[in-house]
Amino acid sequence: VHARGLKLGIYGDLGTLTCGGYPGTTLDRVEQDAQTFAEWGVDMLKLDGCYSSGEEQAEGYPEMARALNATGHPIVYSCSWPAYQGGLPPQGEGCPVNYTVLAEVCNLWRNYDDIQDSWDSVLSILDWFFTNQDVLQPAAGPGHWNDPDMLVIGNFGLSYEQSRSQMALWTVMAAPLLMSTDLRTISPSAKEILQNQLMIQINQDPLGIQGRRIVKEKSLIEVFLRPLSQGASALVFFSRRADIPYVYTTSLAKLHFPEDAVYEVQDVYSGEIIRGLKTEDNFSVTVNPSGVVMWYLYPVAQPWRVVRQQAPHEGFRPVLL
Repeated sequence: VHARGLKLGIYGDLGTLTCGGYPGTTLDRVEQDAQTFAEWGVDMLKLDGCYSSGEEQAEGYPEMARALNATGHPIVYSCSWPAYQGGLPPQGEGCPVNYTVLAEVCNLWRNYDDIQDSWDSVLSILDWFFTNQDVLQPAAGPGHWNDPDMLVIGNFGLSYEQSRSQMALWTVMAAPLLMSTDLRTISPSAKEILQNQLMIQINQDPLGIQGRRIVKEKSLIEVFLRPLSQGASALVFFSRRADIPYVYTTSLAKLHFPEDAVYEVQDVYSGEIIRGLKTEDNFSVTVNPSGVVMWYLYPVAQPWRVVRQQAPHEGFRPVLL
């Protein structure tokens, strides 16, 4: 696997059996399994929670983190712990999810349902994450991420526009970009979406801030904003319409950008550049049905203010897991 330029991931389960009925990682075998994974050169462990109790999860997930660290071999640790606790902290009655503890224990965690190869599944995950963004967004940061599950781009359930939308929306969520497709038969169009270098740069921005939905209109248009390093930002204009393209008109001022600022804008998919866009300037974007327009905006230095800027192609190397 490594010789082909890929990372090696493995699946385990903190229970007597995995969700598929295979042997699990019981508490008395955590250290042995972690050492075995390290000896095999595993780069990532996804640890599920079928056939385990809440008490076993509370003990086992932190114990596996300690065991993985003790091997001295770097292994990305993906936990399903919050998904088995309802995904959210208790509000009145409910299951306790402590995102402070999760951030100390896990590199990424599954909060919600498994993704399916369908647009309805993508939308249900999107809705859950942004309905609960006030809880979930502060939990994410460098080294610890909310995981809305895999990218299903390149399979059978999503159209071309829907595939572009999932990539952009997962990127603005600062989601781990994990592909779930057959690399032997992937189409050129799906490969182009997944290897968009500016998209990967935005996803891997060092600030690690998860984006938020800032506009939700009855016209079925939604706008998402992610703050980035160097004063840059990513904007995603998303259409839930299923009929015709929609022309959406707004301004950066209406989207709460700083007053009297000037930006250079790059369309993440087309590469088109808009220069000198002022905060108060109105602009229009045409968003295809189930599609997105995604912008990368970075401030332009002005005579009365000095802003350090970084062109979108500088200083990064794309990494795909």
